[in-house]
Amino acid sequence: MQLATVLTPESAENLQLAAQCGVTDVVTRYPGPGRERLVAAKRRVEWSGLRLSVIEGDLPIENIKRGRDDGSELAALKSLVQDMGEVGIPLLCYNFMAGTDWVRTRLDAPERAGAKVTAFSLADVEQAVLLGHDGSDNWTTPQQEGVTVDTLWSNLESLLRELVPVAEEAGVTLAMHPDDPPLTELLGNARIMNCVESFERLVKLVSSPHNAICFCQGTFTEMGVDIPATIRRLGPHIKYVHCRDVRGTAEDFVETFHDNGPTDMVAAMRAYREVGFDGPIRPDHVPQLVGEDDGEPGYTMQGRLFAYGYLRGLMQATAK
Repeated sequence: MQLATVLTPESAENLQLAAQCGVTDVVTRYPGPGRERLVAAKRRVEWSGLRLSVIEGDLPIENIKRGRDDGSELAALKSLVQDMGEVGIPLLCYNFMAGTDWVRTRLDAPERAGAKVTAFSLADVEQAVLLGHDGSDNWTTPQQEGVTVDTLWSNLESLLRELVPVAEEAGVTLAMHPDDPPLTELLGNARIMNCVESFERLVKLVSSPHNAICFCQGTFTEMGVDIPATIRRLGPHIKYVHCRDVRGTAEDFVETFHDNGPTDMVAAMRAYREVGFDGPIRPDHVPQLVGEDDGEPGYTMQGRLFAYGYLRGLMQATAK
């Protein structure tokens, strides 16, 4: 497996820091239409001796989820996948959360020694903050428009039937991220990628190794499942991993340091080894440490440096 990372900002200094810590692969947000933007992003990453392996976030997909696409979003996704294949970026991570990205109700919950983490409480959901950037300097708020379970499944199947053949031809893997938090409904919108059975249904909609799973470990922890057992259950379909931990339930939880949550992280890493997972694994949301109050919640750099070392230790300790 490859130690990967998101960097915010994706500066030359942060790229160098990641490389110095043993990271090999970089995950970047969708840079917008046009192959030249992917080429520029790849060159910027490779200049630091790293690989650009994953495109994730800010995708043109919201109207597809709701069944309102006039064809332009589907065309944009097909072009993106084709361009990724040409440029040599092998994995596209997406989600099917209508109206939101990952949602939290608090951005400054206390963790070890006063570090700050994000948290979610369904009781405070009207204060929800959408933790996905809108391209400006402002955080966006969720869209409170109803969408049903049947609509989401129908639209997802239609998308996969159109996009998976393109991905197969391009040599690109599509990896579905779970709903975070994994509730049945949030702010008037139904959710479907909220349990293990949904991911088993996902991979059967269009049977292909290019229709795969992003195993966001923290979100599956929010589901209340046994993490090592679930890794083994979904193993052949896991092509990308977000590694983090949380304390609590889908209705009420807080993030933790990677080494300070309820999950047996050694057992989880052993399970990835057992199922033959060999894709990118990246530390997901990290605490904000001293001096990082102005950073993007969950994505500041000092906590990420700690996570790199912790994950490298797990990977080395479980290697054959």
